[in-house]
Amino acid sequence: MHSLEGRAFSCFCILAAFAGSSHAQKQLSWNEVRERFELKNPNLLAGKLNIEESRANEVTAGLRPNPQLNFITDQYRIFHPSQIDLLGNAQITPTVSQLFERRRKRELRLESARYSTAIAGTDQADLVRNLLFNLRDAFTRALQQQSLLELAQQNIQYYDRVIETSRIRLQAGDISRSDFARIELQRQQFESDLINAQVNLRTAKIGLLALMNEKNPIDSFTVTGDFDFHPIAILLADVRQAALDSRPDLRSAATAVNRARTDNRLAFANGSVDPIAGLEYQRTGGFDTLGLNVTIPLRIFDRNQGEKARTAIGIHRAERSREAIETALLRDVDSGYATLQSVNDILRPYREKYLPEAVEVRDYVEFAYKNGAASLLDFLDAQKSYRDTQLNYRNLVGNYLSAVNQLNLAVGREVIP
Repeated sequence: MHSLEGRAFSCFCILAAFAGSSHAQKQLSWNEVRERFELKNPNLLAGKLNIEESRANEVTAGLRPNPQLNFITDQYRIFHPSQIDLLGNAQITPTVSQLFERRRKRELRLESARYSTAIAGTDQADLVRNLLFNLRDAFTRALQQQSLLELAQQNIQYYDRVIETSRIRLQAGDISRSDFARIELQRQQFESDLINAQVNLRTAKIGLLALMNEKNPIDSFTVTGDFDFHPIAILLADVRQAALDSRPDLRSAATAVNRARTDNRLAFANGSVDPIAGLEYQRTGGFDTLGLNVTIPLRIFDRNQGEKARTAIGIHRAERSREAIETALLRDVDSGYATLQSVNDILRPYREKYLPEAVEVRDYVEFAYKNGAASLLDFLDAQKSYRDTQLNYRNLVGNYLSAVNQLNLAVGREVIP
């Protein structure tokens, strides 16, 4: 008896300590968690640098060819030592030349670089999409474990009142000592639920802190949010269209097709020759002259045939990749929508029927047992049914929120808040 009372006292101390520490904890909503994640997550911050690197490549792609300066001096009289004036017939020829790119080479290079920057931007958006899914999943797990902890606290507090009532009945002779011992023994299940809920909540918060890149202690914060089931009505056709409009990886694939076409045009442009025009000044024997020169490469052999073929193949590869992503996208949407609908179908009867019935049966059997109209076995069975129903409902709510998160991931944005 004393050992059971000692366990009850120790569990009460655990609850009191948890309640006392919860007052010092900072409550973080989903929006606050997301803001901290966006400010501190290293993967997200590193992904932003890819966009800056791509913009730097735009600068390189837009550079024009620099002019060239050639300086030639010759015709020194070094083989006629009898002539004193060695520089009298020297020829000085400085030349400034400029390469002129034809067929919009610079514009096509710049266009291809800008497409690469656009792809970097949508790739970053896709990285955010996947990381936010992980973050929301960790946040949901924390909410779920917090709800299970609250349920475990409520159950053990309720059952402690039952034990106190049974102890009074034992002292009055209404129940036997063996029945009272069986009632006390049932408490170990609620103690296990409480300890497991505390451990699982700490584990969920550790995962959340890791994604937020926070170094704060686990007990310094708690999450707050709506952990409940809300029936939704959304059409599959609307979800599919939203995914086609929103998915960043699909936009990256579409932009990659346009970049491949630009690269193919650039390959043909690079196969053309570029003239070089120059202005020449020449001084010979005291006379100043001015001249023009033009250099036109002779395109006898096409040295860009392989690049033309490669970029043409690249167009078809990019188109096939876009089609594959679109097919996988629609499959993900259909799968997420089906999962969400199935969880909805399971949760509706729990919310509308089973939860109220579990509370009603527990209270009715408890009242009947206290007045001798129900057996101990009926009483313990009613307690177990209530516990199991509440646990199943909270786990199903967690599955529902996970299914919502999965569907939002498949769509690429929050179609269901």
